[in-house]
Amino acid sequence: MPFALIMLRMAAYWDTVPFSGIIRIRDMMYSVDRPFRLDQGDVSFDAPSSVKEALSQAIAANRSHYVQTTGIPPLLKLLVEKLQRRNGIPVDDPDEVMVTTGGIHGVYAVCQGLLEPGDEVLVPDPEWPPALGNVLAARAVPVPYPLYESRGWRPDVDEMRRLVTAKTRAIYVNSPNNPTGGVLTPPDLEAIAELARERDLWVISDEAYEDVVFDVGDDRGGARARHEPPSLASLPGMYARTIPLYTFSKTYAMTGLRLGYIAVRDAVLRDRVKKVLFYTVANTSSLIQYGGIGALEGSQEVVAEFRRELAARRDLFYAGIREAAPGVLSGRPPDGAFYAFLRVDSAWRSPMSDAPASPSWAMTEFLIKRGRIGCVPGVDFGTHGEGYVRFCFARDPAELTGALASMKQLLAIEAGHRAH
Repeated sequence: MPFALIMLRMAAYWDTVPFSGIIRIRDMMYSVDRPFRLDQGDVSFDAPSSVKEALSQAIAANRSHYVQTTGIPPLLKLLVEKLQRRNGIPVDDPDEVMVTTGGIHGVYAVCQGLLEPGDEVLVPDPEWPPALGNVLAARAVPVPYPLYESRGWRPDVDEMRRLVTAKTRAIYVNSPNNPTGGVLTPPDLEAIAELARERDLWVISDEAYEDVVFDVGDDRGGARARHEPPSLASLPGMYARTIPLYTFSKTYAMTGLRLGYIAVRDAVLRDRVKKVLFYTVANTSSLIQYGGIGALEGSQEVVAEFRRELAARRDLFYAGIREAAPGVLSGRPPDGAFYAFLRVDSAWRSPMSDAPASPSWAMTEFLIKRGRIGCVPGVDFGTHGEGYVRFCFARDPAELTGALASMKQLLAIEAGHRAH
C-alpha cells in the first residue's frame, strides 16, 4: 500500500475534531501591541497564599515522585468531604473520586470512558468548544440543544426531549455556562433529571464555575439572594447516572496549575476512566495535588472575596458597554461565570474591507485589529452563538477600563465616518 494512503488512515477521525477559534484569537493577539486580553478566560487574581505555601512545602519535602493514578489519599479525602457538604452528592468512598490534570482532562477521560463510536450526546449551544471537541474525540456525535437568551441562556427541556433518539447516550450540562453565564434553575435540573431517568441516559455535569454565581435582581427590579442550584448528582437517584466535573482553576485562581476532579459511582465506568487517566498522564502532578490540599484547607473566605470582586468588575464592564457601544453591543449581565456574551446589532457592518462574512468574526477582528481589544466570536461556541461576542470581565479593572475607552473611541470614529 502506498505510504500516502497509509498516512490517510492514521487516526483520521481526529480531522473531525476542530481547534477552538480561541487558538486563532490567541495567535492574533500576539501580534497586537499593548493588547487588552479580554479574550482569555482567566482571572487576574493570584492563587491564595495557602496554595503557594502548600506548594513550597511540598517542594521542600521532595514530593516529586510518582503517586497514585487517581490522586493522593489526603486530597481525595478532602474532596469527598467537599462533594458531600458543598454539593450534596452522596459519595460513599474516596475510590469514587479521581483527580485530573485540569477540567479539560476530566472531560476527555469521561468521554473516552463512557462513549462508544456513534453514540449521540446532547450538548448545549452555545458551549465551551472542548465539550463538543471531546465528544468528537471519542468518535461520538454531538447533538446541539439551543440555549435561549430570552430564557436567561437556559434550554427548553421539552425541546431537548425531542432530540433524544435510540442512539443518545448522554446529556452534557454546563451550569454556570461558558460563554453565556446562564445558570440552570432547580426546576431546570429536575426536568433534565427526569428526562435522563425516563430515557435511561447518562449526564455529564460540568460545574467548573460552581463558585461564580452572583446576586441577581428579579424581572421587577427587586433583589433576591444569590442562588446556588444543587448539583444534578445530588438529586434523588441521579448520582448513579451523573458524572460531575470540577476544577480548581476558577474557584482558586489556579488556571495554570491544572487541577480538576470527577466523581463516578459506577464501578465499571470508573475502571475505564482510571485507565484513561493512567494512559494519558500516569498521575496528575504530585506537587499540584498538594497545592490543592492547601486550597481546601485554607480559608474559604478568599472564594467569597473573588466572587464579590468579579461582581464589581461585571457591573463596571456592563456600565462601560452601555456608554461605549450603545446600539452596537447589548446584553443582560450574567447570573454566573465571568463572561459578557454580547449581541452585535444586526444593522452593524464592519468598515474593514476584508471583514469576514460572519457577524461574530467581523466584530471580533474589528475590535482586535482596530481597537486592540481581545474577544471571542460567539459562533465559535456554536451556531446559536452567531451574532454575539464574548468578553472576559475577570481581568484587572485597569485593563477593563482601557478596553472600554478604546472601544468608545473606535466606535465613535466609525460612526463619524458613516455620518460623512
